[in-house]
Amino acid sequence: MQYFHSVTLDQTKCKGCTNCLRKCPTEAIRVREGKAMIIPQRCIDCGECIRTCPYHAKVATTDDFASINKFQYRIALPAPALYGQFKSTQSIQQILSGLLGVGFDEVYEVARGADVVSKAVAAKLGATDNKPLISSACPAVVRLIQVRFPELIGNIVDVLSPMEVAAKNAKEEFCEKHKVPVESVGVFFITPCPAKMTSVRNPIGLKKSYVDGAISIVEIYGLLSAHMKRSDFTFGGPNASLKGIGWANSGGEISAVGNSSALAVDGIHEVIQVLEEIENGKLPNLTYFEGLACHGGCMGGPLTFENAYVAKNRLRTLMARAAEREPEIQITAKEEQQDISFAQYIAEQPAMKLDENITKAMYMLENIERITAELPGMDCGSCGAPTCRALAEDIVKGNATEMDCVFRLKERVKNLAQQMIDLSNMKK
Repeated sequence: MQYFHSVTLDQTKCKGCTNCLRKCPTEAIRVREGKAMIIPQRCIDCGECIRTCPYHAKVATTDDFASINKFQYRIALPAPALYGQFKSTQSIQQILSGLLGVGFDEVYEVARGADVVSKAVAAKLGATDNKPLISSACPAVVRLIQVRFPELIGNIVDVLSPMEVAAKNAKEEFCEKHKVPVESVGVFFITPCPAKMTSVRNPIGLKKSYVDGAISIVEIYGLLSAHMKRSDFTFGGPNASLKGIGWANSGGEISAVGNSSALAVDGIHEVIQVLEEIENGKLPNLTYFEGLACHGGCMGGPLTFENAYVAKNRLRTLMARAAEREPEIQITAKEEQQDISFAQYIAEQPAMKLDENITKAMYMLENIERITAELPGMDCGSCGAPTCRALAEDIVKGNATEMDCVFRLKERVKNLAQQMIDLSNMKK
């Protein structure tokens, strides 16, 4: 089965600049013949290129809102990041009621799934000596580990993401309550990032996702804003704890899990730095690592509407109001006792592997080292590759030539010009 990617390129808008080239954390982008191209084996759908591209040539493929009409019954799974997007919101309940107004039959907070996952992760931490465990919540980080840090796959905590847990429980509860078949119910995640859309099509730890679709916050924002101003629909009240809602921000997960030897890092490049240290054994006292691809956590997702800092402040205000009005919500014994472990092993995605044949791979690696040493080491990106080493790899793989380097080309032209001068002098 071909791997689905949410992040795609609109070539009609691409100007061939190198902005995305420099920001991609896995060197998944090249510029060839004046247009960018994405190497699918390397892409982790983090959305860095979407943020970076000044021409909006990088886009995220998500489900249209109209896709909910494929199902007789529809359940909305709002990411906690959704709550900070609206200027005049007085309560989380107002947003949840708005989702009923736009056409959903039920709303189940992903933050409720986060409450369940928090308990499960705490239990896993107490039952294993394989430290540090690494959060499985951010699909871009999990994909990053598959592609770039396969040695750490065994450290990923064996627990489904809050999105999947919420979808699973939402379907079960709705079907039991209304006595309807599961195939008649569609569950849709309101997503702040493209990586979540990718994980719906290519689930982590599951053969098939419990989620039926992912609609971006940007797409639903206008429609939801209009319905939030009406009072036709009223949601009974939030069903998630404040700690579950806090997962929207970096550090929210480890706060909910309650581990003092944990570390939260946001921003994909910063996450890479810490994963390198974990891989090299430089953090021996670390027990749990919460890595989030977006700066600020899910609040900083590329498919959100509002500025991440403004949204974070709004969410803080809403949580403070909720703390004053409502008692702290707890999960049930049934939720805590359910099995939400991975149903299948997370496999390595060897995008960095040169060749299946070890002997050939070693020969290619020697050539890469040789060519890299001969290149200027400027990492300017003018060749269409992010670094000189990446160009050397492309050359060895037959996807580029040394003359793609403007410095080598200039040197070659200079040498040819000198040869022509020498030849001309000899004729005289």
